[in-house]
Amino acid sequence: MKNQFDRHRRLRKTSAMRDLVRETILHTDDLIYPIFVKDGKEPKSEVVSMPGVFQFPLHELAEEIVTIQKLGIKAVILFGIPAEKDAVGTQAYHDHGIIQEATRLIKTKFPAMIVVADTCLCEFTDHGHCGVIQDGEILNDESLELLQKTAISQAAAGADIIAPSNMMDGFVQIIREGLDEAGFQDIPIMSYAVKYASAFYGPFRDAAGSAPQFGDRKSYQMDPANREESLREAISDEQEGADFLIVKPSLSYLDIMRDVKNNTHLPVVAYNVSGEYAMVKAAAQNGWIDEERIVLEMLTSMKRAGASLIITYFAKDVSKYLNK
Repeated sequence: MKNQFDRHRRLRKTSAMRDLVRETILHTDDLIYPIFVKDGKEPKSEVVSMPGVFQFPLHELAEEIVTIQKLGIKAVILFGIPAEKDAVGTQAYHDHGIIQEATRLIKTKFPAMIVVADTCLCEFTDHGHCGVIQDGEILNDESLELLQKTAISQAAAGADIIAPSNMMDGFVQIIREGLDEAGFQDIPIMSYAVKYASAFYGPFRDAAGSAPQFGDRKSYQMDPANREESLREAISDEQEGADFLIVKPSLSYLDIMRDVKNNTHLPVVAYNVSGEYAMVKAAAQNGWIDEERIVLEMLTSMKRAGASLIITYFAKDVSKYLNK
């Protein structure tokens, strides 16, 4: 009697056959590497909760860019650690702030490297929140003016892409208007459109020194339980002028990434965040997992879910894996 079932294994029989029919392919060109840059003359220092990730002073930054260029990585996103902080994050929009100076250095010495500037106040405020504080409340509209100033100063320093991460309502519109009026009509905005109030950010706050000094960010970042709200956020940012839409975090939000991808023609960016990185590194150091296979599977899942680009601390590792 003839078997009536389908023989799906025909397309899995050999490595060459599997390569031939593979639907999702991860490339080095998909990767954006986060770099933490700090004020001062102290040498680079490793982030304890993120093995292999460092805070770089300006005088050691060029060496790191050389390394990642050789690996084929074409884009970085910069996070700043200033020498001084205040209530309104003045160093975020100072012409000689740490992100501005790091951007100038990279674009002068490595003009082909794409520089994405994280546009937020939390790393620069003494309270660690992403906006202006009054009586314990984060003020939305008053914060927008400072975020606009920050974006313009970063563009003036040479940033190729502005990436606002503050989750204030209207931030894309205000930044787009400010960039256009300042003559930066061609600078795109990579919006942190869908950013959840996640427990996966802990190690980043060690790296950037940006933990809130009181309360939390749940009044402006999204509730992890909400799905439909993500589309409202993404649609608003697209209408306001965003050129890319970030979903952050990634690994626990692949369903959200696919929802966003299905409802936009803009490039979707996955942010493979610090907690996701730290968990894998810790498990690998204990010999519990095959780090290379885990990392490649994780990042491939993000592309499969709809990401065109991935911001990841694994970028250097992944480039080495793919170049083998």
